[in-house]
Amino acid sequence: MPKSVQITRPLREWMDVFMHRSMRGWNQFAKSTGLSMPQLGILMQLHYKGTTGLSGISERFNISAAAASQLVEKLVQSGYLERAEDPNDRRAKNLRLTAGGAKLVSEGIQERYRWMEKLADNLNLEDNKKILEALTILTEAARKMDEKK
Repeated sequence: MPKSVQITRPLREWMDVFMHRSMRGWNQFAKSTGLSMPQLGILMQLHYKGTTGLSGISERFNISAAAASQLVEKLVQSGYLERAEDPNDRRAKNLRLTAGGAKLVSEGIQERYRWMEKLADNLNLEDNKKILEALTILTEAARKMDEKK
């Protein structure tokens, strides 16, 4: 069996399990907040990328400005986002997370990965060491691929 097949099959299996478990936690969290997945996506973008304008949301999610505006409006009304005047263009508004929005995102991230803590608790010390080494190697290899682009 070729080397790539030996490693890609278990990687795909792990990825399938990981994505299923991760997204299940994220979906459950979304339902508990009453927000849609696109709205949570907007909050996550602002969490990771910082302040952005409505056009940035529209471009990132490949939706019209009107659709982005509708999604953002509920987040503003719920107190998760605030609009502020863009210092470079008074006609434009920047969006940023409020303290409540940042707290919600933090809770969502914790919920999304909670299952991994349970998984790690069920592994013995020797397996933990092996997995740590393997994941470090995989992460470094993936980062090198990104650097080559």
